[in-house]
Amino acid sequence: MEMEFRKLPDNQHEIIVRARKGPDVRLPAQPVGPTMPHDLVHAVVETALGIDDGFWGAMARGATFEGFELVTPGRHRRSGLKVLRRGGDAVMAAELAVNWAYRVWRGLPTQGRGVGPAPLDEESLARTGPPLDAAGARWAAVPVGGQLLWRWGVDTA
Repeated sequence: MEMEFRKLPDNQHEIIVRARKGPDVRLPAQPVGPTMPHDLVHAVVETALGIDDGFWGAMARGATFEGFELVTPGRHRRSGLKVLRRGGDAVMAAELAVNWAYRVWRGLPTQGRGVGPAPLDEESLARTGPPLDAAGARWAAVPVGGQLLWRWGVDTA
């Protein structure tokens, strides 16, 4: 599966996802965030931690998430929802792990009011920092109008 992260003007990005079990999909313009697209962070952290049943693993198996639309309009079976029903708990666990790794990488608080227990140990966090650094540098180097291509199961940062 290939994910093409396109850098748009005004700190926006879009994603095109190809070569997955389901049809090609697109996430229209979204804010990038402070460093890089959230879904790129998912790709980096899920890869670094060997999570193959998280957000991008589910996408590879044909899941469809809110906000994504078909690249080529047409009939689409609702099988993407079945993937989510079967693997929703794993996707949510990945979301927590990715958010925690990103929080630590950004130097945000990991203790205090509203911050739950750490879903990752120090060894896991050590595996996510360098790939996040590399992906952040890759994204920063993309010019507006350019793209960063991530191949699921192949790229590591």
